[in-house]
Amino acid sequence: METFESLVRAEFAPENTFLNTASNGLLPARTLTALDRAARMRAKGVPLGPLYEDVEAVRASFARLTGVPVERVATGGSVAEFGGLIAASLPAGAEVLTPEADFASLVNPFHMRGDLKVRAVPLERLAESVRPETALVAFSAAQSADGRVADLARVREAARAHGARTYVDASQAAGWLPLDAGAYDYVAVVGYKWLLGPHGVVFLTVPEDLGGLTPLLAGWVAGEVPFDSCYGPVTELARSARRFDIAPSLFGYAGLRASLELVEEIGVDAVHAHDLALADRFRAGVAALGHEPLPSPGSPIVSVPGLDHLQPRLAEAGIQVSDRAGNLRASFHLYNTEADVDRLLEALS
Repeated sequence: METFESLVRAEFAPENTFLNTASNGLLPARTLTALDRAARMRAKGVPLGPLYEDVEAVRASFARLTGVPVERVATGGSVAEFGGLIAASLPAGAEVLTPEADFASLVNPFHMRGDLKVRAVPLERLAESVRPETALVAFSAAQSADGRVADLARVREAARAHGARTYVDASQAAGWLPLDAGAYDYVAVVGYKWLLGPHGVVFLTVPEDLGGLTPLLAGWVAGEVPFDSCYGPVTELARSARRFDIAPSLFGYAGLRASLELVEEIGVDAVHAHDLALADRFRAGVAALGHEPLPSPGSPIVSVPGLDHLQPRLAEAGIQVSDRAGNLRASFHLYNTEADVDRLLEALS
């Protein structure tokens, strides 16, 4: 029987100490194999039907991981494009509530409308700041800059009490945080961070009523029968969230299918426990060195103020972290070990 350790050991062999999943995750060995297969299909000129099958397999896998029916999952290429659809659905003058300094791909589409009232408050005050005139609460499940995890249930209940919709960017959460996407109106997730896939795939979950969204970016893949929708206006849009699909980057889906299979094999609960244990080890160790990390309990992302200038030196030493918002940011995932944490602490001492 394969264990967490044996599965990870078979899939990952980084050549350095990689502690930067919050930027992008490592690709498993099985994903590299799938990408090679896809590229060779293109090179040989064989029919690409299996690659389109990968798109639907990925959609189904993501639906299972996030607890929603597959009919509620759309696929695209960027969080911002889906944010643009949500922004376009709001009436002029509608209030959008966001945390201060949340990630640009989440908040910027609402600012670009020009006729929406975008109100930003500290993350810790997000739930209490929802009011009757709030139409949408848009926020990240975990903050990119410092790893803080939103009080998801409290924000959801506050929005529900005031009749506001919720839009969650779970790009820094899906893959390590158990997530019930069906509890929110919209959830967007990139595939290249904690889900361990290539760049180019983004998911959006929508409500059963499709959330009042207009498929402004609809092309042929948005048809109920895509290959019958190639010419002229699409006469029948997909009856599911697939009407919001963007033409797929096929190689990305080929790779992500393999990556999500691994995530499902290991299980998000096991990844959650593993990642948080390593993050807590780093928090305790860096505090013992006299540096106070920013508070981010329950998160695998740890940011330490005042150490961002060390990032280039650490990279030269083979330790991959990032500098974000004036902080040194380390992020821990399933392929990391206690030895990785200790190596970083030794380099900081």
